[in-house]
Amino acid sequence: MSDGNTMRERALRYHSKPTPGKIALSLTTATENADDLALAYSPGVGEPVKEIGRDPALAYDYTSKGNLVGVISNGTAILGLGNLGALASKPVMEGKALLFKRFANVDCFDIEVTTQDVEEFITVVSNIAPTFGGINLEDIAAPHCFEIERRLKDMLDIPVFHDDQHGTAIVTAAGLLNALELRGKNIEDAKLVCLGAGAAATAIMNLLLELGLNQDNIYMVDSKGIIHSEREGLTAEKAKFVQTTNKRTLAEACEDADVFIGVSGANLLDEQSLKNMSSNPVVFAMANPDPEISPDRAAEVRDDVIMATGRSDYPNQVNNVLCFPFIFRGALDVHASEINEEMKMAAVHAIRGLAKEPVPAEVLAAYPDVTSLEFGAEYIIPKPLDPRLLKAVATAVAQAAIDSGVARKNTIPSYD
Repeated sequence: MSDGNTMRERALRYHSKPTPGKIALSLTTATENADDLALAYSPGVGEPVKEIGRDPALAYDYTSKGNLVGVISNGTAILGLGNLGALASKPVMEGKALLFKRFANVDCFDIEVTTQDVEEFITVVSNIAPTFGGINLEDIAAPHCFEIERRLKDMLDIPVFHDDQHGTAIVTAAGLLNALELRGKNIEDAKLVCLGAGAAATAIMNLLLELGLNQDNIYMVDSKGIIHSEREGLTAEKAKFVQTTNKRTLAEACEDADVFIGVSGANLLDEQSLKNMSSNPVVFAMANPDPEISPDRAAEVRDDVIMATGRSDYPNQVNNVLCFPFIFRGALDVHASEINEEMKMAAVHAIRGLAKEPVPAEVLAAYPDVTSLEFGAEYIIPKPLDPRLLKAVATAVAQAAIDSGVARKNTIPSYD
């Protein structure tokens, strides 16, 4: 018999006790007497209403808009579980809200939209957008996610950020730049294999191109093999990464590759493919819960490999929580109209740089199984519970927003 301590039992208990769910509202102002209530609602509430009607920008001064993010999904790509519908995505969206609050004190409403129609989804989000200072799109399947984000960004004057794409890309890029540096390689010359061609894979490749990766050195592999020039029916996103080559398989793509990035499925990188890679390879096997190759197995095959996964029980966890709370924190605090490429780049370099700094004792205390952390093969990105991330990333992002002209406020908090 179960003792009630399996992961399933613990997770269900966590989400149901003492109160169902993971988030709740709290009051931020006094409501102790009749005067308080008169100010909070009628007649006092009419004064900020008139001010905002006169100047919509004053919503940041008189409402919670400036610290409120909408976490929005239609449930078509929930974690690695697939299309289970909008309501089934609610635990994940509540979890996202929890992480926003825990790490960056950003308030969230989670919103689950019961449509898989692109036009309907865009209409819903655009119509409720005035409520928020930013929109975090989540767990929306490719290729619809690309069009949804692109069009909402064009329509709205607040940040719209699909974290499955860009959060993953930012943390991956930060870790990869450090791993290549440790191996004496540079991104401009690196030969890279990407297993997976969905939202995260596309965003990762696009960001790495911005950082200097040579497009001719990318082999993108999907369920049909290498994306090559004789393939038909490719989406626009996949077509960007077409290679003119006689190679067709993952194993062939891995020959002399410096980097493998996996955002696909469990155990898809075999030992021979890893052996075929160049000396001192870098492998980011990020499928969850089981990576494309386990770090233990990879170490048995190659003693010169730097590994990263999406798991917390191995070194170098690629975890979006390293960036998305702090990117929104910085963007919200300067009333940014968008999260642009300059802000993403600022986040990459802030995360990358933090991994090179001495690790304070409070970070080690949060990880009892870790006795020391020092920049190297098993520490290429910061730990998620590193409190320095807030100041490092939010400050860099806010400054990038100001410098790139998308900020409506030019004062950055100290984050101390």
